[in-house]
Amino acid sequence: PLPSLPENKILVAQRPLLIVANKTATLVCNYTYNGTGKEFRASLHKGTDSAVEVCFISWNMTKISSNSNKEFNCQGIHDKDKVIFNLWNMSASQTDIYFCKIEAMYPPPYVYNEKSNGTVIHVKVSFVPFLKETPIQAQEPQSAIPLWIMVAVTGVLAFYSMLITAVFINYWQKSKKNMYHQSDYMNMTPRHPPYQKNKGYPSYAPTRDYTAYRS
Repeated sequence: PLPSLPENKILVAQRPLLIVANKTATLVCNYTYNGTGKEFRASLHKGTDSAVEVCFISWNMTKISSNSNKEFNCQGIHDKDKVIFNLWNMSASQTDIYFCKIEAMYPPPYVYNEKSNGTVIHVKVSFVPFLKETPIQAQEPQSAIPLWIMVAVTGVLAFYSMLITAVFINYWQKSKKNMYHQSDYMNMTPRHPPYQKNKGYPSYAPTRDYTAYRS
C-alpha cells in the first residue's frame, strides 16, 4: 500500500523481482497522485541510470497514445491507479533493472515521481527446444563415416593393391627366365642323332682290324 501524500506529489511502487521464463513479462506500476493534473505520461526505463526509455503511454480525459523503443516489444496500458507494461519476445541480454516514471503533464505545475527501487527483470534462457532437436541432429554425423574419408581410403588401398600385384608379376617373370637359362646349361647328357636309331650295332662298337686278312 502507498502512504498518503501532500498535494501534487506522485509515489510509485513496483515489485522487486520478476522472473521471465517464456520471454514475456508483465510489469505493474502502482502509483498514487492527489493533484489536479488531467494529462499524464507513464514510461518504463531500463538500467540503473534509467538511460534507456523502453516504452511510454500518455493519456488525458479523451485520448490515449503509446510508443515503444525499436529494440523492445512493449505496450503500456493505463488502468485507474496503475500502469501495466507488457513486454514480449525478450532476450537474455535484456535482463536488467527497470523503473516506472509517472508524470503529470498538464495543467501546471509539472510533477513526476521520485525514483523508485525498481524491478529486476531476469530473462531466463530456455534450453528445451535445443534438447529436443539435439538427438536428431547428432545422429547423422555420428552414425556414418564422411564420404571423402571412405573415398580416400578406398583409393589408397586400390593403389597399394595394384603396386603389389605389379611387383609380384615382375618377380615371377624374372624367376621363370632364370629357370629356363639354368636348364639349358646344366643338361649336358649326349643324345643320339635320329639316323642312328635303326642301326643294328651300337655306336660304341670297336673298329675292325683288317690287317688280319692280309696275306
